[in-house]
Amino acid sequence: MTESAVIHDTFVIERTYSAAAERVFAYLSEPAKVRRWYAESDSHEVESFEVDFRVGGAERSTFRLGDKTPFPGLVMVNEGRFEDIVPNSRIVATTSMTFGARRISTSLICFELFADGDGTKVVLTHKACFYEGADGPQMRKDGWIALLNRLGQVMAN
Repeated sequence: MTESAVIHDTFVIERTYSAAAERVFAYLSEPAKVRRWYAESDSHEVESFEVDFRVGGAERSTFRLGDKTPFPGLVMVNEGRFEDIVPNSRIVATTSMTFGARRISTSLICFELFADGDGTKVVLTHKACFYEGADGPQMRKDGWIALLNRLGQVMAN
């Protein structure tokens, strides 16, 4: 038997936003709002962004990395499926990421929303298998930290 090159990892990130759960949920579920904080960036071009937000629905986004990245011109694809949705409370999705033409990871991502005073606490739990050549757990966690920070900025505007 050969040793697996798969790296397994789980991390949890918590953020509290000064918005009601309904508003936060809208930014996690409505395609135009999700695109603003999740897909749009100065570091890449969005080639496609599709979200069918329902249990069993698919999400797919394709990005071409920009000139200021370590991999200019490379295409990154995220493909996923919504596994569970409880309005204003929970979203669970499975996703796979392809970098170039190579699959680098498969993840289970759970967003949980909790009332916190006048705001909403979001708990993101990310469980993943990282394959050969993947960005790895720390880069992925750093990416989600940046995305959740951006979510707060977008909701504030």
